Amino acid sequence: MLFEPLTLRSLTFPNRVWMSPMCQYSASVDGPDTGVPNDWHLAHLAGRAVGGAGLVMAEATAVSPEGRISPADTGLWNDAQEAAWERIARFVAAQGVIPGIQLAHAGRKASTDRPWLGGGPVGRADHGWTPVAPSPIPFSEAHPVPDALTTAEIGKLVEAFATAAERALRAGFRVVEIHGAHGYLIHEFLSPHSNHRTDAYGGTFENRARFGLEVVDAVRAVWPQDLPLFFRVSATDWLPEGEPAWTPGQTVMLAAELAARGVDLIDVSSGGNASTQRIPLGPGYQVPFARQVRAEAGVPVSAVGLITEPEQAEEIVATGQADAVFLGRALLRDPYWPVRTSGQWPAQYRRAAPSRR
Repeated sequence: MLFEPLTLRSLTFPNRVWMSPMCQYSASVDGPDTGVPNDWHLAHLAGRAVGGAGLVMAEATAVSPEGRISPADTGLWNDAQEAAWERIARFVAAQGVIPGIQLAHAGRKASTDRPWLGGGPVGRADHGWTPVAPSPIPFSEAHPVPDALTTAEIGKLVEAFATAAERALRAGFRVVEIHGAHGYLIHEFLSPHSNHRTDAYGGTFENRARFGLEVVDAVRAVWPQDLPLFFRVSATDWLPEGEPAWTPGQTVMLAAELAARGVDLIDVSSGGNASTQRIPLGPGYQVPFARQVRAEAGVPVSAVGLITEPEQAEEIVATGQADAVFLGRALLRDPYWPVRTSGQWPAQYRRAAPSRR
């Protein structure tokens, strides 16, 4: 089943082993090339396309300068970025692989350093800025208090997501994923842990979901009807019972609403919105959430998180726990995991296939 095709709308994915979006923190931090993907991003994504992933999803790409996780993140708010992404999407597609891109806004977790430099907040002297959020609540004691977004600013960000989706289409991407997980802006609105607003964007489930749904509606309006739209969600905040938090039950409710608005697949992850979270890590630890969303919301899902072995991935898909699997670290370690597993090596590499030792 892992190497059976999957069709969503008019698009057929050659297999169900997909590359998860993984930030590289490798774009220029200032000047005309700010946020522009470069040769590193081309080599990184192209390698996994040659390696046989059915979908290569580009990293969380900011829809505005203030939406970057770090100053070194990629963006898709100007022409230079669009042109650079076009080169990458074109190569990925030439390998018979579907090119996708994740559109994101980091919210209160923005303006941080590269992870290998500590990942802490950076100020204006280091190309940083003041983050924004639904409420003036910092992610942790080490993070600055973000500016609470006004209703007008929220509207502009909805437009920014739609504009970025239009750019993604012109650049040649065939899947757009809206990032609503990992404690970034949409997730911050969804969760009562981070959203303390008292207006139309806070309080009830319907109000907390409003921003994310407005983004979906705006993107779906400009994204072609024959191309699929994904949404990544954190199924739980991993906080103790009784604390205000986003939960699996709310995730199911959101997934059903997203499907009704034209989202074709829910990419089910978890966590990232609370510095006090406690995650019981283990192989496939997030798969039960994907299974629950698929069963209770009746929408296609992907599973992600410590999926490393072919037999494990096959079981997830073959038993109907998910329709596809996203691999992250496994593909960083071995870009050729898919072709090594399927035996379908590219023509240029067949001389190295195990059967031709």
